[in-house]
Amino acid sequence: MRGLNLDHLRTFAQVVELGSFSAAAERGGVTQPAVSLQIRQLERRFGLKLVERVGRRAGPTAAGFELLTYIRAIDAALAQAEQAMTAHASQVSGRIRLGTGATACTYLLPPVLAELRRRFPALDVVASTGNTADMLRALENNTLDMGLVTLPAPGRMFQVTPVMEDEFVAIFPADDPAGIPDAVTPQALALRPLVLFEPGARTRRLVDDWFEAAGVAAKPIMELGSTEAMKEIVGAGLGCAVLPKLAVSGAGQRAALAVRSLSPHLSRDLAIVIRRDKPLSRGLRHLQEALLALRA
Repeated sequence: MRGLNLDHLRTFAQVVELGSFSAAAERGGVTQPAVSLQIRQLERRFGLKLVERVGRRAGPTAAGFELLTYIRAIDAALAQAEQAMTAHASQVSGRIRLGTGATACTYLLPPVLAELRRRFPALDVVASTGNTADMLRALENNTLDMGLVTLPAPGRMFQVTPVMEDEFVAIFPADDPAGIPDAVTPQALALRPLVLFEPGARTRRLVDDWFEAAGVAAKPIMELGSTEAMKEIVGAGLGCAVLPKLAVSGAGQRAALAVRSLSPHLSRDLAIVIRRDKPLSRGLRHLQEALLALRA
């Protein structure tokens, strides 16, 4: 396509269609010499004769006839490109890469993404999970468009918008034979079989800090990466666990579990993180608005 003028191609097609340089000039709103010049430049571009006169009518040579088939294909492709760009301008569409933690992905995002899909069927939100450090690296490398992560999210390149506070709670078997303590302190939990998140997660770091601030070392009997697995273990009477309240609220609550707040209080902050230089498409704006609505 380098050096190929689309206007010259259209002028050539009009000359062939109308059979006349003057008719093509009249339709294009230019002079006949201008049409002749465009055809000469096109012929010079290919080094071929493209138009010949048969009687009083201008028609294509064999090379010109073949070129005409490609011009029609080019016009069709350009029309499709025009339609695609119009669709982007008139509707919310495209693909958004969202990174978040497993808990938020399991218990927070499904209704949000379902509502977006209902409102914008052409918008494709692809969610992936990982710890905060991994999500921030992916945002920095632009392999993710947006993150919903546990704070802090350091870095000057990031725009951070808090969304919600998620309290940590302790869960016990509802019929725990040892009884459920009135005050769920680090000291009280340290005396029981304890199930915690696996090391490396931001949530595990927060829980470890909570124990350490009280001068207690947490010694879990199990370290798991799944909140559902943690609830199953506790529900089976094998211990107690500390996990975000988000994982046991609403549909996540189970009759086999007793949920208690921690003393002292412990929570984490979830926030939207994007690069400051990230262009906000219409789809990205709607996803951001949907997540911010969780603050209400």
